[in-house]
Amino acid sequence: MRVKIVLQCTETGDRNYITTKNKRNSPERLELKKYCPRLKRHTLHRETK
Repeated sequence: MRVKIVLQCTETGDRNYITTKNKRNSPERLELKKYCPRLKRHTLHRETK
């Protein structure tokens, strides 16, 4: 049930991270605070299709 997802920065639009999630436990889109190398600070990253 684990699927690969891509995390995209909400401020720059860069797709910086690839991770996995369990669709059964978290069916909604994942949102995490991750480091954005272009801005050199932590920003909100959302799951993309």
